[in-house]
Parts: sequence; structure tokens; C-alpha cells
Amino acid sequence: MNNKGLTGLLIAEVFGTFILILLGDGVVANVGLAPRLASGAYNWETIAFGWAFAVIIAVFVVGGVSGAHINPAVTVALAVKRQFPWAHVIPFILAQMVGAFLGAAAVYLVYRDGLVSSGMPNVWCTGPGSIFSQAWWGESGSYAAGATGSYSLLTAGVAEFFGTMVLLWGVMASGDERNLGQKWNLGPYLVGFTVLAVGLSLGGPSGYAINPARDLGPRIFGTIVGTQGLWSDPAYAIIVPVIIPLIAGAIGIFLYDWFVSAYLPEPES
Repeated sequence: MNNKGLTGLLIAEVFGTFILILLGDGVVANVGLAPRLASGAYNWETIAFGWAFAVIIAVFVVGGVSGAHINPAVTVALAVKRQFPWAHVIPFILAQMVGAFLGAAAVYLVYRDGLVSSGMPNVWCTGPGSIFSQAWWGESGSYAAGATGSYSLLTAGVAEFFGTMVLLWGVMASGDERNLGQKWNLGPYLVGFTVLAVGLSLGGPSGYAINPARDLGPRIFGTIVGTQGLWSDPAYAIIVPVIIPLIAGAIGIFLYDWFVSAYLPEPES
């Protein structure tokens, strides 16, 4: 992270999170709304790969300026570990929220015709009201058992907890020069592939927000443009994609220190 002033760091966080949501929510909209193919032609893997590449590109673009946190869970975790000044935490989170909101607005502009014609479905965030239930999970009754499908709020929260910890492990390893010789130009790929792994392996119960800004910023935008059901379960909307990732990130970064960093060789002088 460079030292050219807080303003430049915040602009980078806005821009990086904007890219993340533009491409991440963009792939969700493409899967759910694309007129070229029936919904069965796309699947969960398309979503997971789209989000992974969204992360890779965002980190490559702004990583040299701000470190590309683009995620309040990462910012808070680094501050808890004393690798990031607490005075910058709130400004960084606000910048990430602004970037996420603007990214959602850009997705709206790109897919406006399809969104309007389909009743402004939820392509913005995880949880109740998600377009996934309409796109490829069968009859409406099969998804109506609970607010997050067949998974309870508790189970969705557990999935977010472990998913966010795995994300932090990947983030820490990507910049750990004592680990497998990771270089900064490869770091974004490791972070992106970590997001891909979380999506493919742990993403089902909650939709793997693993990033409070990624979920809350677009959720607010979606509410403004008229998407229904985004706050039908307020407990889910606040606890699972916002509070739990903040807690899990802080725990995950310490687990990396305890189980990995403590046993890595010291760098050669």
C-alpha cells in the first residue's frame, strides 16, 4: 500500500469495489436474464467463476494503491492484527460501500431492459428474494421452505463464517513472502481462486457474500430501484452477510498466524 495520502487510498477502494460488483453482480444478472439461452444453460459454476475473475481483476487494478481490501472483513481483520491503522477503517469501509453501490448502479444500466421486463428481480445480493430460486432451482415450492431455501439462518451463518475465514487465509497467504515464494503479481490469482473455491464448495447455504460491502451496498441500491423482498428477513440481511463476515475475518487472520505463520521459516538475511 502506498503512502500518498488517504484520499488516494479511498479512491482506489471505491474503484476496486466498483469493479468487483460490476463484474460480480454482472455475472448474476447475465445468468438470470440472458435472453440467448434458457436458464439451464448456465449454472452455479458460471456464477462462481464470474465472481472469482471479478476479484482477480479488481485486485490487479487497485492493489498497488490501497492493497485492494475491497472488503470490510479484510479491512477489519488487518486492523485487528495491527497491520492496518484503525483510523482508516471507517473511511475504507465507507469507500467500499460507495464503490459497491455504484457497481450495482452500473449493472442496472447494463441490464436495465431485462431487469425491468422481468420485474426487477434480485441480482444484487444474497438471501431471500434471490433470483436463483426462479432461475434454476425448480418449482417455486421447492425453494419456499425457508427464507434461504432449505437452509436455516443459522446454517447460512455458519457457511458465511467458514467461507470468510477461508477467504482470509487465501488473502494472508497471497502476501506472505515467507510462504511458498508467492509474488505480488500472483497474489490476485490466489485470492480469486480462493473466492472460486469458497463459491464452489461452501457457497450454497448463504450465497457466499463473504464481504459486507458486496452485499449491503447493492442491497441498498436494489431497494431504491424497486426490487422486492430484499429486507423480508432483516435478521438475515444484517447478520449473515454483514456481521458474521466481520467476525469471521478477524478470527481467520489469527488462525492463519497460529497454524501457519508460527511455523514458517524466517526470511533469509
